[in-house]
Amino acid sequence: MANPIPTPIPIPMANQYTRNPPLLEADVAADPLQQFQRWLDDAITIGMIEPTAMTLATVDADGRPSARVVLLKGLDASGLAFYSHYGSRKARALAANPYAAATFWWDRLERSVRVEGRVEKLTPAQSEAYFRSRPQGSQIGALTSRQSRVVETREALDARFAENQQKYADGRVPFPNDWGGYRLKPEAIEFWQGRANRVHDRLVYRQADGVWRLERLEP
Repeated sequence: MANPIPTPIPIPMANQYTRNPPLLEADVAADPLQQFQRWLDDAITIGMIEPTAMTLATVDADGRPSARVVLLKGLDASGLAFYSHYGSRKARALAANPYAAATFWWDRLERSVRVEGRVEKLTPAQSEAYFRSRPQGSQIGALTSRQSRVVETREALDARFAENQQKYADGRVPFPNDWGGYRLKPEAIEFWQGRANRVHDRLVYRQADGVWRLERLEP
C-alpha cells in the first residue's frame, strides 16, 4: 500500500516589513564595519535574545557546504571573531578552504546582514585572553568538549565535565591547545532591510584595492 500523502504544513502569511524608513546610501557609514556596529547596537537595544548569533557557512575539501549558528565574540576594524575547537567540522573545513560566509537575522528589526571573506586563526595569546574572560564553567566546557566527535552517551560527556570540574575546582583551568579563535575578514558585506511589497533594500559594500565601494542590489 502506498504511503498516504502527508498533510501540508500551514504556512503563515509573510510579514509586509513596514517597520523601517528607506535604507538610503546617504544614511549609511562609509565603513561597513561601522555600519554593522550601528545595527548590532540596535539589535542589542531592542532586546534580541541572541543579537550576536550568526549562521556561519563553510565548504570542506570535497566541496560540501555546511552551516551552523555560532556567536560573534569580537568586532573591530580587522573583522568578526568567533571561537571553536580546532578539531571541529567547521575547523576542518576552514583548514581546507579558508573562506566563509556569515548571516545575521534580526527579525524584530526586519534586518539582515551577510558577510563574506577569508578566515584566519587568531593568535594563541588572543585566544587565551578571551578564554580567561569566560566563566570557569565555560572554560571547563571548552577543555572537556571534543567538538563534533561522536560521544557514547550524554552521561559520558557529563562525567568527563564533572571530572574536570572537580580537578580544577580550586585552581586555574589550563588553556586547551586545540581550542581558539578565528577572524572572518570581510571582502563583502550586505545590509538587507525589509520593505513593503517585497521591494526590499539591499546595500552591499565590496572591497577593491583596500577601498570599500557601495552598491545597491535589486531585491
